[in-house]
Amino acid sequence: MPGRNNSFTYIIVGAGSAGCVLANRLSADPKNRVLLLEAGGRDINPWIHIPVGYFKSMHNPKTDWCYETESDPGLNDRSIQWPRGRVLGGSSSINGLLYIRGQAEDYDHWRQLGNTGWSFEDVLPYFLRSEDQRRGGDAFHATGGPLSVEDIRIRREICDAFIKGAVEIGVPETDDFNGADQEGAGYVQLTARNGRRCSAAVAYLHPVRRKRKNLKVVTHALAQRLLFDGNRATGLAYTVDGVPQEAHASGEVILSAGAIGSPQILQVSGVGAGADLRGADIPVRHELPGVGRNLQDHLQVRLIYRTRLPLTLNDQVRNPLRKMMMGVEYLVRRTGPLSMGASQICVFAKTRPELATPDIQFHIQPLSADKPGDGLHKFSAFTVSVCQLRPESRGRIVPKSSDPAAYPAIHPNYLATATDQETLIGGMRMSRQIAETKALSGYIADEMRPGPSLQTDDDLLTYARDNGVTIYHPVGTCKMGTDPMAVVDARLRVHGIERLRVVDASIMPTLVSGNTNAPAIMIGEKASDMILQDAH
Repeated sequence: MPGRNNSFTYIIVGAGSAGCVLANRLSADPKNRVLLLEAGGRDINPWIHIPVGYFKSMHNPKTDWCYETESDPGLNDRSIQWPRGRVLGGSSSINGLLYIRGQAEDYDHWRQLGNTGWSFEDVLPYFLRSEDQRRGGDAFHATGGPLSVEDIRIRREICDAFIKGAVEIGVPETDDFNGADQEGAGYVQLTARNGRRCSAAVAYLHPVRRKRKNLKVVTHALAQRLLFDGNRATGLAYTVDGVPQEAHASGEVILSAGAIGSPQILQVSGVGAGADLRGADIPVRHELPGVGRNLQDHLQVRLIYRTRLPLTLNDQVRNPLRKMMMGVEYLVRRTGPLSMGASQICVFAKTRPELATPDIQFHIQPLSADKPGDGLHKFSAFTVSVCQLRPESRGRIVPKSSDPAAYPAIHPNYLATATDQETLIGGMRMSRQIAETKALSGYIADEMRPGPSLQTDDDLLTYARDNGVTIYHPVGTCKMGTDPMAVVDARLRVHGIERLRVVDASIMPTLVSGNTNAPAIMIGEKASDMILQDAH
């Protein structure tokens, strides 16, 4: 029989963007005993809280799961790294901080697929509830929420010039990608508070963790398998630093382990596609063919332009005195290059004039490197990252073993459709079009990558296949819906199993048109209301 020490109302698996929201909202009622389990450690590494520190926290096994994909045909059989947060705050503790919600049409499409309650009109109140917009509130923004959203604290001449170049080719300038219309070019806002990262842990967990005796947070806790009584989830077996533990839930078990972790926990517990489970010697408890399917991600292709003048972060980092002054500026004023997120400006644009909404996002960085985490180039350059917003390609997560500690096989299946290929090529050509504008002509010395020798569509597609990498937005592997491949219903309850929900980006039926952290937090907010409503 479970004792009080291991008996809870709610068990939340994963202290990432959605999990931290749930822990806060569900424990607000002192009658609820809430257990929050996180496979990683505490978010005490100082680089987590310095915005530019994602260079240090990604690919660091103390804060990152350090996943790698299987060889992908769409990437000319390359395997690529897939960073995901393994620390309190999850990926919100290691991401690039950009606050982007996506387009209203994304959520209206979810509703059109049969997911009642998920139109933009339905989800906007939860974006508002989460937000503390430092500019103030309006129809699309709110103040007073846990998640601080503020303007970027550094501007660059090369970024200003890129915005002007985008305007030259017909893209409007904007100062808000989360307002009435996403289309435009402008500076981004970040999930930051006074120049420091505002992760989901900082926003939702830390303010209540020590105050609420009914909230227990356990780090270094690796989920082993769900516990069942018939078709009802009753708890979770897990280990803490290798020591077996069990917890039991009188209310619900909630998986918030992300687009890789949540389907994997279901699979090792015997819930999933029978063929996948049997292939990994896992007994089938409940046939649910969509688990691990419907995987979607944003693929990015980077174009690098050398500049004529020393205008980029590459130049500051090369100079020891200027590098030291960057640190001093951040310590004293919380401004300067250390307050940067993954991009300073974005452009949301249409590759074809007949499109209703943007289908391409550009992330512009006033720096260049071979990849994040590597040292910056020893010449002045900036990077334009191109990604298709709504890929048609679908991949899958497949268990390799019944061992919960063994990573699953990740098959992204990038660039599998003609639309995906054509859209990405169109985005690369648009980047070149902007680079050739009058606004940028005096700044750019040459296109270093792909380089002027690559001109045909086949050339550009080959470059994308050889060089494209994730932009860290995997979703969809426990999709919400009513069709046979859906894993959860519109209230995020797992089909065919009682008292079990999935609450994270894996429930997205289709990928949103932009960065995924703000939508994941919204999902946590909305789910917390549904869970509390269903308990009464």
